[in-house]
Order: sequence, then C-alpha cells, then structure tokens
Amino acid sequence: MIIGYAAGAYDLFHVGHLNILRQARSRCDFLIAGVVSDERLQETKGRQPVIPESERLDIVSAISFVDKAVLEFRSNRLETWNDVGFNVFFKGDDWKDTAKGTELENLFATVGVKVEYFPYTVHTSSTKLRVALGQLSYPSLQAHQA
Repeated sequence: MIIGYAAGAYDLFHVGHLNILRQARSRCDFLIAGVVSDERLQETKGRQPVIPESERLDIVSAISFVDKAVLEFRSNRLETWNDVGFNVFFKGDDWKDTAKGTELENLFATVGVKVEYFPYTVHTSSTKLRVALGQLSYPSLQAHQA
C-alpha cells in the first residue's frame, strides 16, 4: 500500500492547493495531508497565516480525496515521518533541483521515502492572494469606522 504525504500551509486555500492534493491522491492508495501549524509558519515564513490552523485543518479534512489530515508541528521531517508513517512525500516542483529539494530527497532516502514533485500553479498562489487582498480598498468599512 502506498501512503502519500502532502504538506503545506494551505493558507488562503486555492486551486493550486487543490491540484497538489488531487494529483497526490492519484499517485497513492491513502493520502495524508499535513497542515503546517501556525507556530511553524511563523518560524519558517516569519508571519502568521491569514486563516488559523484549526480552520485550515477543517478545510483540508473536508476534501473528499484527502483520507486524513494532520497538524504538522515538527521542524524535523523525519520526526513527522516517524509520527505519521508514509512512503511517498509530495511537493510542488518549485522545490525540484533546489538545495532544499535535494536536501529533502537525501533525508527521506535514508528511510526509503520517495519524493515526488507536481507542477506548481504559477498563476495562483497564497502570496499573490495576500498581495491582492492588501491592495483592496474597503470604503464602506473605512467610512463606518470613522
């Protein structure tokens, strides 16, 4: 049985997240989605997510092709592997052929886990959504607060 693991922030959930999870499920028998905790996101990205971890976990759990969603709170991927148990790790191809990607592949190779990459959805990303939201103007809200 192939158990896949797809980790992500899944903040401002969008079609790119859905694509990764759908593709991951098509390549395994059982898909576990790791939703990165608020604390870990603060550590790794230097900011809090827009959507809190409990809500992101609920959203990802509700997707029909995700068999199980877990909160990912460990910084060490091997500890996560030990806790969760999977034999394929899925990642967006923006990591492929990078130092981080190679490090991840080498780390997982020590325990027999294969890393598979999927095309990154370039036209939609949480970063682009965050920027777009920051540029929105809410005149009625501003007038109400005045």
